Amino acid sequence: MRRLWKWLVLGLVVIVGLAFAGWYFFLKTDPDPRAAIRNTPVVTDSTVAGQAASGTDGTWTVSPDTCSLPDCFVGYRVTEKLFANISETEATGRSANVDATMTIEGTTVKDVTVTADLRDLTSDNNFRDGRIRSEGLESDQFPEAKFVLSEPITLAAAPTAGETVKAEAKGKFTLHGVTKDVTLSLEGRWDGKQVQVVGTLPIVFSDYGIKAPTAPAVASVDDHGEMELQLVFDKS
Repeated sequence: MRRLWKWLVLGLVVIVGLAFAGWYFFLKTDPDPRAAIRNTPVVTDSTVAGQAASGTDGTWTVSPDTCSLPDCFVGYRVTEKLFANISETEATGRSANVDATMTIEGTTVKDVTVTADLRDLTSDNNFRDGRIRSEGLESDQFPEAKFVLSEPITLAAAPTAGETVKAEAKGKFTLHGVTKDVTLSLEGRWDGKQVQVVGTLPIVFSDYGIKAPTAPAVASVDDHGEMELQLVFDKS
């Protein structure tokens, strides 16, 4: 009987240890806040602030040299669960290795392309970051996520400095080597100097041939998540 109790206690210790390992590696997260427009001060130069689209007309770009965390990124948001779904939390990872361009002419936004290097995705856990390079996103094999606008966006009115506008962007989104037609919900704000753009896109992993990573008997990841972007464009 004592031997039986000894093995039961030992088994319990092992289970608790595995659960702790799963919590530490998968659930011990400090998720970043959602992508959002920052209320940066409006440039007060009389030749810029408050004017209509004459100040926004032209080509705008983002590059890895100008994009930096936490203000500029493309990233993910997913839910991770402890075995038996007894606990869950959000995990976020972000890459500032982004190239993007767009052209604004009056109330029209066109020629939008956003490309992110997923190998630079960083979360609050190195174990997770290393794992998605070979599982799930498999970013070592499929390093690029890309959005290309399919049709111009027509705004209700020419933007003025300090105003936040909302729009829908239809385009081709490529992830894990698979390209899908998608519609991005976007918000944009011109502060008289830079243009901020934020957006989210729900992702069902199976649509892109992605198998959600798991840890044996310990943790799992939902079969869906979100792609987030928060970009700061400078005029070329």
